[in-house]
Amino acid sequence: MTGSTARHVLAVNGGSSSIKFAVYAPGMPPVLQLAGRIERIGLADTSMIVETPGHTSPETIVLGTLDQQAATTHLLDWLNDQPALTDLGAIGHRVVNGGAGHGRPEKIDAALIARLQAIAGFAPEHLPAEIALIERFHRHFPDLPQIACFDTGFHRQMPVVARLLPIPRRYYRAGVERYGFHGLSYAFLLEELETLAGPKAANGRVIMAHIGNGVSLAAVKDGHSVDTSMAFSPAAGVAMGTRSGDLDPGLFWYLTGDGDMSPAAFHKMVNHESGLLGLSETSADLRDLLALEATDSRAAEAVALFCYQIRKCIGAYAAALGGVDTLIFAGGIGENASPIRERICAELGFLGIVLDPVRNGEGAGIISAPDAAVTVRVIATNEEIMIARAALAHLQTPQPPTSHHKDQPS
Repeated sequence: MTGSTARHVLAVNGGSSSIKFAVYAPGMPPVLQLAGRIERIGLADTSMIVETPGHTSPETIVLGTLDQQAATTHLLDWLNDQPALTDLGAIGHRVVNGGAGHGRPEKIDAALIARLQAIAGFAPEHLPAEIALIERFHRHFPDLPQIACFDTGFHRQMPVVARLLPIPRRYYRAGVERYGFHGLSYAFLLEELETLAGPKAANGRVIMAHIGNGVSLAAVKDGHSVDTSMAFSPAAGVAMGTRSGDLDPGLFWYLTGDGDMSPAAFHKMVNHESGLLGLSETSADLRDLLALEATDSRAAEAVALFCYQIRKCIGAYAAALGGVDTLIFAGGIGENASPIRERICAELGFLGIVLDPVRNGEGAGIISAPDAAVTVRVIATNEEIMIARAALAHLQTPQPPTSHHKDQPS
């Protein structure tokens, strides 16, 4: 699968409960050959969904109950049989956090793996699994270069005032700061905005809302991140599917002291038992909660809080930017849930944010009213193509000779 004729690249986007993947051939933009995901890892209905351009419907393969390691094994075995990978030249990985000072894509070697292991505690829900995934792919494809694409990279130029946490500065010197996440998504969305509306729009005052099971918002001005809602970890910011978002720090002391909860149990609660799931006591899926809200006050309150917190964040970022010219919705919920977009934008007319109900209901590219001061857009994000572009760029850049055993992760 290597050699001078290598063309295709594989983009791998591993999460705690899913693995997304896509194969691209070179092009401007890169040309998608196939895409898929293994989702609901660890549950009884772990499944793999594969989409091939030109096919009308995706193929779904029910795998049963698979943990992360078994799911990765299945994916590697399946990839072996794909014609699109016969000339595979590189593999790109989404890595949630590269640490302070590391934002650009990097070739993965033993030194990078060691650095990621040293900061694994920064993102314990993500980094250990991502490191394990990288190492499994290296063992399976030992001769292929692997490229790390950091989800924090887009926010590395945030002003210091937006990166600082108001705790003793010695922790900042040790790398404890507000990193922000969903950077691959935001980089793609900003490029798409420039393609759709021109450089003036992309360099204006832009608020982007990546709303899925994980949720963050970013404020962008002059093409650079000014602020973002996730902070030191992806659990910060607004309430999400199972994550709490920002909490009163006193809650940790109370629950782990008088409440007799261990720190590990608190970590599990704020990452896996809170947000929409914790509030509703029913589901982390907004589709379920919207169906239940007429008869279940817990579901109704969970949806209301979700929309309210995102709406507050938009208002805060309008203040940080000195106004807003463009608002972008992306992510599974942001792209597909028109009632949620409508509720988020309610009462934001004072900022110039007014939706066209018909266009919003249709999920049009522009959903703002024709005479609204702010253009509100729905843009489908694509993290995998950003990973593929970084891997293709590596293949197209002359590489110095290296010692194989020193270069590759162990």
